[in-house]
Amino acid sequence: MNTRSFDVVVLGGGSGGLAASFRAASHGAKVAMLEPAPLGGTCVNVGCVPKKAMWLAADLAERIALASQLGFDVPAAPQVAWPRLLQRRQRYIDGIHASYRQRLQDTGVAHIAQRGRLLDARTVECDDGTRLHAWHIVIATGSHALKPDLPGAALGGVSDDFFALQAAPARVAIVGGGYIAVELAGVLHGLGSEVTLLVRGQQLLSGFDSEMTAQMAENLRQQGIDVRFGCRVQALERHGGGIRALLQGGPADAVFDTVLFATGRAPSTHGLGLETAGVALDGQGAIAVDAFQNTSVPGVFAVGDVTAQAMLTPVAIAAARRLMDRLYGGQPDARLDYDNVPSVVFSHPPLGSVGLSEEQARARFDTVNTYHSRFRPMLQALGDGQVRTLFKMVCAGVDEKVVGIHLLGEGADEILQGFAVALKAGVTRRQMEDTVAIHPTSAEEVVLMR
Repeated sequence: MNTRSFDVVVLGGGSGGLAASFRAASHGAKVAMLEPAPLGGTCVNVGCVPKKAMWLAADLAERIALASQLGFDVPAAPQVAWPRLLQRRQRYIDGIHASYRQRLQDTGVAHIAQRGRLLDARTVECDDGTRLHAWHIVIATGSHALKPDLPGAALGGVSDDFFALQAAPARVAIVGGGYIAVELAGVLHGLGSEVTLLVRGQQLLSGFDSEMTAQMAENLRQQGIDVRFGCRVQALERHGGGIRALLQGGPADAVFDTVLFATGRAPSTHGLGLETAGVALDGQGAIAVDAFQNTSVPGVFAVGDVTAQAMLTPVAIAAARRLMDRLYGGQPDARLDYDNVPSVVFSHPPLGSVGLSEEQARARFDTVNTYHSRFRPMLQALGDGQVRTLFKMVCAGVDEKVVGIHLLGEGADEILQGFAVALKAGVTRRQMEDTVAIHPTSAEEVVLMR
């Protein structure tokens, strides 16, 4: 039996797996990384990166339409040449793949383009039968999109299938109310589709501040997206050249060209040999880990979406780097602090959030005060747009420590990063007020909230 020895074997070449491999190698460890699919995982190939490319295109379309209102000689309803857009998108992704391959070569990480499964806590078997022995094994195999179990579900796609579209479908139904559903709805609408968002519950973005998500729903409607709450898809069926959605609590005549399910993701743990090695899963099928990314088996670790921790690319990267700093970098206490992780929903405009929602804060603290700023940003006002901005700050205690910042509006994705640092450092409302505003910007409203 062909056996190769390493200090650490990493299963998965997505954001977490690559970060673990590179950081371990920088500390002098001998590393093997197994990944049969294109490097970068969900984020680079069917997630963050191509999503942002499409979001930018949709954002440009909106701005071009506003430009016509300001007197520019441009079409009021701009059209995009999808083949050229997709070519540019793929060229950008190809560049990322190339940079990863070069970095793997430069750092000496052995990239094995195969799947692996655990035989025990120290041994991984590759598809071709080669066995890899290591003192440490890191599982970073990510997650995959789910499709609900209902009649005709095969007629619908998932978020991955969005990236295979070659043009904007005329009529699209997005099933779900989470961040992927909201993002897909905004992008497809911006690129020319008639979009219906079918939401089972009564609120978008469960877990986010409800006041913010209510304004987001209103913005979506102002943009022309049909948002249907309390709407459950019971079945899909063929109807002429389209797809009919049989709905409970929705319109009777619901026929679309494309249906996309954005109804959640599940950890990718199948076929990894976890049962054989004794690695425990939690109630949702994710690998159970502690604060230091340890699994139930000493020497086996897990990072990223395969765990039950926040499904965010920067979280996977940060957790993986700190794990390798602990194992190989002489930092025995290194671990990721999962409190106050900022995140952005790339809606149109984006929603950025860090810390606690008002609901979460009131459940935790006796004294909670909230401050707001509602306005129409200058470009919207100049172009007669109706999309509103809402900024909100949640403060707790007599010293009004800022425990939540929520920004819905143009530039929120860029504005939030610096304020996330301030919140993490323990900023108070008084300190925010003592900061001089930068005028005229949307960002100034964060320190001017009342």
